[in-house]
Amino acid sequence: MLRRPLVRALYWGIFSLLLLATVTTFGPLYWMVSGALKSNVEIFQTPPTFWPTHPQWSNYSNAWQILQLPLYMWNSLLLAAGAVVLQLLVSATAAYALSKLRLRGKHAIQFAFFATLMVPSVVYLIPQFVNISDLPLIHVSLINNWAGVWLPEAANAFNILVLKSFFDTIPGELIDAARLDGASSWQVFIRIVLPLSRPALAVITIFTVIASWKDFLWPLLVLSNSNLQPLLVALYHESGLNANLPFSYLMAGLVFASIPPILLFLLFQRQIIRGVNLTGLKG
Repeated sequence: MLRRPLVRALYWGIFSLLLLATVTTFGPLYWMVSGALKSNVEIFQTPPTFWPTHPQWSNYSNAWQILQLPLYMWNSLLLAAGAVVLQLLVSATAAYALSKLRLRGKHAIQFAFFATLMVPSVVYLIPQFVNISDLPLIHVSLINNWAGVWLPEAANAFNILVLKSFFDTIPGELIDAARLDGASSWQVFIRIVLPLSRPALAVITIFTVIASWKDFLWPLLVLSNSNLQPLLVALYHESGLNANLPFSYLMAGLVFASIPPILLFLLFQRQIIRGVNLTGLKG
């Protein structure tokens, strides 16, 4: 096919467009990394410099100490870990019930999950904040508590439907054979479904970690205590509270905040690509 001139020209044209788009996406990342090496005057000068005239590598070490980045990165890590645990617990069990158990009205429940995907997440902010401020029945406030960030992330309709779609591919004969041997539904879930679903669970874990790491608005509303805030929220507060803080330090902090998601993608890019294939949901 590539021997034909028209097909070859079309192929290289598409390749060039994709290469240009890829290079363009690196522009903001490069500007952030190089901007952290500049002085305040050089960052805002016109026309801008493509590379710092006198790179100030100490900006990274100064930002690491002054902005207390180890504390906030640790907070972000703990928030992501808690979100993963709750997400796997809720999403896996819900998907198992929809896929393998004889649950009445499960098609209606699945349709309701699909319907929630059509609603922008910002619509849930006010009801969620009201519930977190005063939990129904027990009347406990989770403001300035990591549980207030974890609980809304515990159930994700998209992840449930992805896992449900994967569980549907597990042969029913395996589950029937286990039940004939006396295994309960919980034993089937633990000993058969989960071990066979490691690729899907790995994808959900990666997606959850990335989503939790870059989450900004909800932790900003719930966590006003600076010692509990994740990295992105802390950088936002530092930019507003400390007017004398060099802008290059904030740029360096954003660079440090970008490193974990980039490393996660480089290490698990195969699983992420596989996760894109898993999003072909079935009824």
